Amino acid sequence: MDLGSRSYTPSNQQLGKAADRLSLYQNHLLPLSPALSQPRPCTSTTESILQTPAAMSRDPITCHVLNTLTGTPAANLPVTLTLLSGPSTAQGPITFTATTNADGRVASWTPTASTSATVSSILRSLPAADSKTNWAVRFEVGPWYEAQGIESFWPEVEVKFTVKGRGQEGEEGWRHYHVPVLLGPWNYSTYRGS
Repeated sequence: MDLGSRSYTPSNQQLGKAADRLSLYQNHLLPLSPALSQPRPCTSTTESILQTPAAMSRDPITCHVLNTLTGTPAANLPVTLTLLSGPSTAQGPITFTATTNADGRVASWTPTASTSATVSSILRSLPAADSKTNWAVRFEVGPWYEAQGIESFWPEVEVKFTVKGRGQEGEEGWRHYHVPVLLGPWNYSTYRGS
């Protein structure tokens, strides 16, 4: 793409996606080529991205909430992710918690006291690449709006969905599931995101 004399500066989101993608490629290359894992001086942004830790910055299930009342991200909204079907424990359902960031997003989940599993480890442990699990993501809408002095019809909003696949990013059977929610005090909508 010819931009002429104009310069192009990628956004933070674009850089984050590029870093995740390069980290994925690095994970595939390092076992084959030990020389690539040797530290060397960074001379460019691309090289520094390649030397980031191999861990990906998001779980296989993520969400994003936009507050339609203000047209802004729903920051600091408490969210719970629950495994409804699949591997179970004697203690009860497997749940995770998070709070949306300043951009209204949840990229990773914290296990509750009842489990030490992660979302990725649960999906990795499934018996087949096309295994299905049912999940629910619950947004604590009522208290969140009330703290802002806004009346809400919804005490909570829960979205149930099916995840098909297992593993981790880059492996056979892995899929990313993104649950975006457009949220207002009197309405909400959701869809399967990318």
